[in-house]
Amino acid sequence: MPEVTRRTLLAFAAVASVVEPSLARSDANATELRARIAAHEEAYAALLQIVHQSGSTWQDRKTADRVEQQALLAICCHPTTGSSERRAKAEYLLKVEARGELDLEEHMQALLHSMQS
Repeated sequence: MPEVTRRTLLAFAAVASVVEPSLARSDANATELRARIAAHEEAYAALLQIVHQSGSTWQDRKTADRVEQQALLAICCHPTTGSSERRAKAEYLLKVEARGELDLEEHMQALLHSMQS
């Protein structure tokens, strides 16, 4: 069995100090993406409810639409850190796009900017 030297221990400690924070950032970023997706799902459900609610005003619908668009834009802006996070973001946005919801110029600009990070 090879002898464990002080140099070996220091090397492992250095690697751990680099890997652990990056994994923590990745986990936090994935959690943030899930929260943004959940917020958009709630905003979209609220928008549909207001649109189909009898007695809702034009202002109610406009406000709900703005909230939903901002929630969707937050997902588009979100920079991903790993392949599983990129996949989750892409799958969700493809589902949204299939409904015809990913249609603003700001969405595409935000997506492209998030890919630069």
